[in-house]
Amino acid sequence: MKNLLTDIAGVRVGHAHDEKLASGATAIVFDQPAVAAIDVRGGGPGTREDALLDLANTVERVDAIALSGGSAFGLETGGGVQAWLAEQGRGFRVREALIPIVPGAILFDLLNGGDKAWGRFPPYRDLGYAAAASAGVDFALGSVGAGLGATTANFKGGLGSASAVTSNGIKVAAIAAVNAVGSVTVGDGPWFWAAPFEVGGEFGGRGLPDIFTDDMLKMRIKGGPAASSRENTTIGLVVTDATLTKAQAKRLAMIGQTGFARAIYPVHAPTDGDVLFAAATCEKAIDPIVDLTEVGMVAANVVARAIARGVYGATALPFAGALASWKHRFGS
Repeated sequence: MKNLLTDIAGVRVGHAHDEKLASGATAIVFDQPAVAAIDVRGGGPGTREDALLDLANTVERVDAIALSGGSAFGLETGGGVQAWLAEQGRGFRVREALIPIVPGAILFDLLNGGDKAWGRFPPYRDLGYAAAASAGVDFALGSVGAGLGATTANFKGGLGSASAVTSNGIKVAAIAAVNAVGSVTVGDGPWFWAAPFEVGGEFGGRGLPDIFTDDMLKMRIKGGPAASSRENTTIGLVVTDATLTKAQAKRLAMIGQTGFARAIYPVHAPTDGDVLFAAATCEKAIDPIVDLTEVGMVAANVVARAIARGVYGATALPFAGALASWKHRFGS
């Protein structure tokens, strides 16, 4: 186990980003189409093909998931991933036509200091293609891909991942690009809200403070009381090798969103997007009640850990006034 999303067999991850742009994209590619669903809890989401994932709709499986910066411009990332998949002969077949199925979600990183004067067309389609083409079992965390330009209320955001195994041997893993309106740390200290779920010092091993003061619990959000409704969003994916129906994948995404609440304070705000996809590679049969409950429980844990790891691994953007990274402030 590498403590990465790719601990699930048949899942690959690739990044592409532009340092000058201070934004990027991440592609999660499934070797075989995966059952998928989505859960949205924030008030300002940006998504692609979310209606397709509705339980009443026809398509059950997806070929890839696209995560991107760029706000609505970044929705073109999915088109780039789709183009790469089409070249591989992947997609949902309608007679002789093949249509790659690529849902996606975006975060807002347009005001982070990067050069967004890209001309007539934004670069995200090309970034999506490059991310898909580079997808493999090893991938970096922190200020990379969709997390390159991400921020939180008080520290640089980033891209994180984590994995675990249930008592019955079912693997569960998550990836998250963390650009929350709130904070992933307790106050401005070194403690992560996700600390009770940390494994092996994966985000610093600082635990929780001995006491919680009123200052630690006060609201910290981007922009203070006048926070913009377009500057935020945490987006991610949880994957299991369990055999799930589309409805069960939806339940997994819903339970997995608990991890957002364990790792971000405040969360699911009017100015957040908070989108979590869930996917199943369907390798191992499970009990639909007890096992699914445990898979969801573990999913919430790995989502929380992935969020903390994204901030822990981030590095500050090289612009005047850029938010400090957690490691710059507290070391490793």
